[in-house]
Amino acid sequence: MDETVLEERVINKFPAPYCLESSPWLQPDFSYLTKKQCATFQDRRKITEEWLKISKVIILGDVAAGKTCLVNRCCRNFFESTYKSTIGVDFEVEKFSILSVPFVLQIWDTAGQERFKSIVQSYYRGANVILIVFDLSNFPSLFNCKKWLDEALGANSGSQPFVFLVGTKKDLVSNVCYKNIRADAVKLAKELNAEYWGVSSKSGKNVNKLFCRVAALSFDEIISKGFESDKRCIAIGDRLGDDRSLTKEKKAGRKCCK
Repeated sequence: MDETVLEERVINKFPAPYCLESSPWLQPDFSYLTKKQCATFQDRRKITEEWLKISKVIILGDVAAGKTCLVNRCCRNFFESTYKSTIGVDFEVEKFSILSVPFVLQIWDTAGQERFKSIVQSYYRGANVILIVFDLSNFPSLFNCKKWLDEALGANSGSQPFVFLVGTKKDLVSNVCYKNIRADAVKLAKELNAEYWGVSSKSGKNVNKLFCRVAALSFDEIISKGFESDKRCIAIGDRLGDDRSLTKEKKAGRKCCK
């Protein structure tokens, strides 16, 4: 294990969703292809450049929805009650060890103000994961989530990033109130093909579980796709090798005929 990776960032078992009804991804474990690739890495016992996989995560949502507090709790285990508006985009890197393979989340915390929209939209491209954040104590913020997602998907046309709908400030709402909001949030998550999570950055409730889930899903997709790509390259190389051998044989045959 990489000594720079925190213990809670070591993932050897596939993390479960917040609740089954709130997720479009119900796989119980890492894919066979991912396990096979990771076993290859373990056999080599060394890190090469091809194994340093990175996933880009963008975090969007209304002003004061709790985006920065969520990132601070994830990356620094820190909470600050004083609100400080993000100017443009902030960037954090979080290291994981998944099935003994190093993995990195690039986390982009974007500003929610309209005046920064033209700046932050340029950072949407190439996202593997999209986190749409709303404030559980401010119910109307939930209804803006579809707008944020549409903008992010518009910048990532042709790709299918994982989408998470994240309700923050769970500590500020009563159990009865949360139950009602959660029902609406799960309904919206299904419409958006997203996975819903309710978290509290102040207490840390579910924050680590959320980002471990984000890391595991994106890791599984990146590694398994890489495996398929490697197989295609090998197959093409084999075919080219066969063609070259056949060409040599034909040339040799022509020489013999002469």
